[in-house]
Amino acid sequence: MTTINVANDFSKWPAGRYRGDGPYSGEVFRDDVLVPALARAEIVEVQLDGARGYGSSFLEEAFGGLARLGKYTRQQLKERLKIVSLEDPSLPAEILFYIEKH
Repeated sequence: MTTINVANDFSKWPAGRYRGDGPYSGEVFRDDVLVPALARAEIVEVQLDGARGYGSSFLEEAFGGLARLGKYTRQQLKERLKIVSLEDPSLPAEILFYIEKH
């Protein structure tokens, strides 16, 4: 298992959907952090606490984009991603929603 703490390993201010939206967008997180972690480890724990909030565009692109772009199936993502947020317990369900809709 590998762990990604978004605030420490990526940014305390994740925002935007696409690379063009800035260096801490969902697309950057997905392609530069999340996909390599999934290639290295069977289970990836993503800790969301410590960041200054998450927009739906960031979350949909980062997590929903994995399924939408065919990088992984919905089932693979549900088995391999462990989403943790003590500060906002609704975030894991929101992320699962974005994965499920693709």
